[in-house]
Amino acid sequence: MIVRQDVERASSRIGGLIRRTPVARVAWDSSDGPRQVWFKLEHLQHTGSFKARGALNRVLAAAEQGQIGSAGVVAASGGNAGLAFAYAARQAGTTSRIFVPATATRSR
Repeated sequence: MIVRQDVERASSRIGGLIRRTPVARVAWDSSDGPRQVWFKLEHLQHTGSFKARGALNRVLAAAEQGQIGSAGVVAASGGNAGLAFAYAARQAGTTSRIFVPATATRSR
């Protein structure tokens, strides 16, 4: 079970390595009438998604515990998670190898 102290440690661990992304409030006219919609703009994060937070926490925690060996960080991903783990490995000062499936959508 994750407890408050786990969250506080994670926040401390990754705090200087992620961006504080803004929240935007948008008025939306729905079929039920006007609504307020809030968007957390995680596309402004270093890797383009919220996944940098979790990847950084996991990789930095592993580095603190001496769990990263000579292979560095290895991940398999068809998208944002791979970018996040490559970024996290760089921040931890280690190498990374990200395996992308042949069926993944190509970037333009």
